[in-house]
Amino acid sequence: MTTATSNRLLGLILIVALLVAGGRTLWIWLDKPIERVSIRGDLEYVNAAYLQDQLAPLIAGESWLSVDIGQLRSEALEVPWLKDVRLSRRWPDALTFELYEQRPVAWWNDGLLLNAQGEAFAAGPISNVGDRPWLAGPQGSGHEVLAYYDALKRQFERLDMTITQLRLEPRGAWRVQLDNSFWIMLGRTDLDMRLERFITAWQRGLSAGRNDIRYIDLRYPNGVSVAWHGENEPENDNSDG
Repeated sequence: MTTATSNRLLGLILIVALLVAGGRTLWIWLDKPIERVSIRGDLEYVNAAYLQDQLAPLIAGESWLSVDIGQLRSEALEVPWLKDVRLSRRWPDALTFELYEQRPVAWWNDGLLLNAQGEAFAAGPISNVGDRPWLAGPQGSGHEVLAYYDALKRQFERLDMTITQLRLEPRGAWRVQLDNSFWIMLGRTDLDMRLERFITAWQRGLSAGRNDIRYIDLRYPNGVSVAWHGENEPENDNSDG
């Protein structure tokens, strides 16, 4: 190797070393502790103070460049009521959280809530979400129960009735509560036919005793079985033919 070649190689090594050293110095200079956190989003149910309390521990001890944005987002999504989170750095030492809130459509099982996609989430500190029905079912059945609720809701609105509870039992049977009053046992099979049988009986006069009904059982080959308040045995109503 000639002297000239050795000098060029040495010069290249020195340049690389200087770049590495300079880059490290620049990184250290830029990687400051996170001093400011801002929260953005159209929040209806939870307030910024609650979210700040939940998010602050996630960034404790973190620095501006070193913080893992992807991991931080995953941890933030564990906070109740957050459906989506977007994060960005702001020069020189700030982070911005853009938050997307869950939109509850129903209560679910033991104190959870469902969003419009039938996904369950924790209610956290929020107990007032307006007038929402109570739905229940086996784990993972939120989408199915919510879809059937939407279908039944349209049917009962024709009768000026409101669903207050809908339950899918572990063995697949359905029951629904109307107007925060009586229950209808729909069972597992022939649901559309059984519902039409109820509607027919209701329109033919069963509605006249709505305040006295304890429950209605549609799990019969024909007719409608009605249990009245103050009676031990249900009465078999064959008004639908």
